[in-house]
Amino acid sequence: MDSSVLVVDDDRTVSDVVRRYLEQAGHRVRLAEDGATALAAIAAERPGLVVLDLMMPGIDGLEVCRRVRLELPDLPIIMLTALGEEADRVLGLEVGADDYVTKPFSPRELVLRVRSILRRSGTTEPEPEMLADGHLSVDVARRVAEIDGVALALTVREFDLLVFLLRHPGRVWSRAELLERVWGWRLGDQSTVTVHVRRLREKIEDNPAEPKRIVTAWGAGYRYEPDV
Repeated sequence: MDSSVLVVDDDRTVSDVVRRYLEQAGHRVRLAEDGATALAAIAAERPGLVVLDLMMPGIDGLEVCRRVRLELPDLPIIMLTALGEEADRVLGLEVGADDYVTKPFSPRELVLRVRSILRRSGTTEPEPEMLADGHLSVDVARRVAEIDGVALALTVREFDLLVFLLRHPGRVWSRAELLERVWGWRLGDQSTVTVHVRRLREKIEDNPAEPKRIVTAWGAGYRYEPDV
């Protein structure tokens, strides 16, 4: 598992603090102060994870995330957003961020988020497991999902959510339950789940506007309906 982290923030004070905590936790850390430098660094040497500030001059965090997702859909990205700016958090998730942390934040919390995502995206001897539903197949150990043999470009959290739902077909899960079971959060913005469900539907449903697999149970949550 590659535990290196690229920290992208134009505030050098913030990035230096984040680097210190991550290095103390055993991570190799590189810094970038703007979007262009970040994209060049990712192209030159893919990191294990990117911590990406949303608001930067020039190429902002949203655009960096969009461009990275075109080439590296499975590269974990944690977005740093301003406290209370729900619209920014939702935008970050919609363009492909796996997680977000709001400023001001606890560096220790960020380290825990980094560790959690790297653990989920790692390849440390997982048990072989294949999941299948109609034309959809998922190799859990290899973290590969396919429809009719064509690989899907899923982020870390999208893949985790799909696997969880496939393992529990027919059961309704509330957004709070999914946030705890898939993200590992007891508290958090439940719109995170809503955005990831929408993005996942766009990738596995024939018609995302009328989903047949990930169905909304109004007022209760979501359930996965197998293709029988």
